[in-house]
Amino acid sequence: MANSLHHQHEDCCHEHEHRHEHEHHEEHSLKKQLALIIATSILLIGAVIIEHQFQLSTWQLLLIYLVPYLLIGHETLEEAWEGICEGDAFNEHFLMAIATIGALCIGFLPSAETQFPEAVFVMLFFQVGELFEGYAEGKSRESIAHLMDIRPDIAHVVQGNMQEDIKPEQVAIGDIIVIRPGEKVPLDGIVTTGHSSLNTVALTGESIPRDIMEGDEVVSGCVNLSGVIQVRTTKSFGESTVSKIIDLVEHATERKSKSETFITKFARIYTPIVVFAAIALALLPPLFSGNFTETFPSWLYRALMFLVVSCPCALVISVPLTFFGGIGGASRKGILIKGANYMDMLSKIDTVVFDKTGTLTHGQFAVEAVHPDMYDEHHLLHLAAHVEHYSTHPIGAALRDAFPDEATDGCIVSDTEEIAGQGIRAKVGNDLVCVGNTKMMDAIGAKWHDCHHVGTIIHVAINGIYAGHIVINDKIKDDSASAIHALKSLGVRRTVMLTGDRKEVGEDVAKKLLLTEYHAELLPDDKVNIVEKMLQEKVNDNALAFVGDGINDAPVLARADVGIAMGGLGSDAAIEAADVVLMDDKPSKIPLAIRIARRTINIAKQNVWFAIGVKIAVLILATFGLATMWMAVFADVGVTVLAVFNAMRALKIKVS
Repeated sequence: MANSLHHQHEDCCHEHEHRHEHEHHEEHSLKKQLALIIATSILLIGAVIIEHQFQLSTWQLLLIYLVPYLLIGHETLEEAWEGICEGDAFNEHFLMAIATIGALCIGFLPSAETQFPEAVFVMLFFQVGELFEGYAEGKSRESIAHLMDIRPDIAHVVQGNMQEDIKPEQVAIGDIIVIRPGEKVPLDGIVTTGHSSLNTVALTGESIPRDIMEGDEVVSGCVNLSGVIQVRTTKSFGESTVSKIIDLVEHATERKSKSETFITKFARIYTPIVVFAAIALALLPPLFSGNFTETFPSWLYRALMFLVVSCPCALVISVPLTFFGGIGGASRKGILIKGANYMDMLSKIDTVVFDKTGTLTHGQFAVEAVHPDMYDEHHLLHLAAHVEHYSTHPIGAALRDAFPDEATDGCIVSDTEEIAGQGIRAKVGNDLVCVGNTKMMDAIGAKWHDCHHVGTIIHVAINGIYAGHIVINDKIKDDSASAIHALKSLGVRRTVMLTGDRKEVGEDVAKKLLLTEYHAELLPDDKVNIVEKMLQEKVNDNALAFVGDGINDAPVLARADVGIAMGGLGSDAAIEAADVVLMDDKPSKIPLAIRIARRTINIAKQNVWFAIGVKIAVLILATFGLATMWMAVFADVGVTVLAVFNAMRALKIKVS
């Protein structure tokens, strides 16, 4: 048993260390790539100066230009070679390699001008495009990765009359642990001593804190709000609720399909066509001419020019730059998109699944209505707030917030007593005031009545006589309704809410927001199962997005096509698992993110078709020997510049 726990602890430590090593590696890789680009630019400028200042032979020039070429292009050449060895040759790395090598070879043909600078420029521009996309994706993850740490750090284990602080991984089943107010429950177990309230929002999404007493079950990941409790553990750390959630996240991430960026998909088709067309252009005409030896050099020159023209420089720069611009523009609107592939998926969303608490609602209690049977609303709130003066319960805080003058109005509060599972009673002046649930009212013989409002009903009795009740609820965010309406106007056909709250609470929120459907009283694995079923019901190539903020949402965020987390108040686990983070917690940013994604995709497609159109035209001319090198330069560099200018439009967010 001890050995098993030791290995579990080692696994957790190794996983933590591996994550930090990966982050450090990504940062180092980007810095290295940037340094190579700067060094190559300097060497290229130097090579051009040497070429114009000295009369050197072709071989001497080649050796000079090979230095910056190999410096910036060695990784691309290696990727191309690995692709060939693995049977996946036709990718953008292979085309970049063969196009630039072709440009280097042109200079050795009879009566041909050297194209050494072109070869280096092409490889340099390719790496700049790679840097843009790598920086955008790497920085997005790096800025939030350090937030991920949902495991409890310490467990207070009772050893005789003493307490020993050890790691939760080392606690055995049956040990008694002490949990103080404000601490996370480290392991699942049964309460043996004490009573308190648990904040379960992070675990189940349930907005109402759960009162617990001796004999009640508690699960790891909840936060103890008030009293000190002792718990007898029933599961080891490896089997605890928190560990299972972490496991769900890891497996969900493995199952999640990794969509390729548009340029990679395009290159799989474009590259083999260009390569085989160039080979055919170099070989077939000389074979059919009847004079292969004399005509081959001319057609080889055309084929190599064909490759130079067909170099996808405009695509490999402008497309990542377009996504980078869209990601940057979205970030200025408080929307953090972690990669270009998620931009593509955002544009295809037709189903949005919401968690309720903290997503569509504020996740904080507030007084919604006051229904007095005695006195008036103001006086009923006044008495309830005084009774809850010393309470650490969120309901007490909501009552005090609704009557902020209670601390300074001079009323004397005495004999305060908290009754577990019922509420609080105290003397306010000469009156005995009881504030609690129906159990408290029954215990003192007060004849209470129910309320038509949906929410947490707090009953008040004065000197044993029922005085009325106060409705406390988790308020719907101001922009939740407008967000749902905007999503429907964008063509989102299905809006769904999942919640761990009671059915009547879920139904009430769903009706107010005009949602397509809702599912209530759910646990984390229930949410995963429902989303799994919805993914199977998807139509065509459409995507499903899940929006949440709690620890319980992390597995679903990882499983959805696009996971969207509320970053301002969201849990660390949800932020790490999500693909998109809304930094100000506003649901209205979801339709804005979809609009930005669709506009970005449209700009990328414009660049692709513009580049392809120009290149095809020049390639046809090159095939018949009508193209000049100036045309080739325009088809490559000129188109690239125009495409980059168009891509920069993605930086400016203009959505209706």
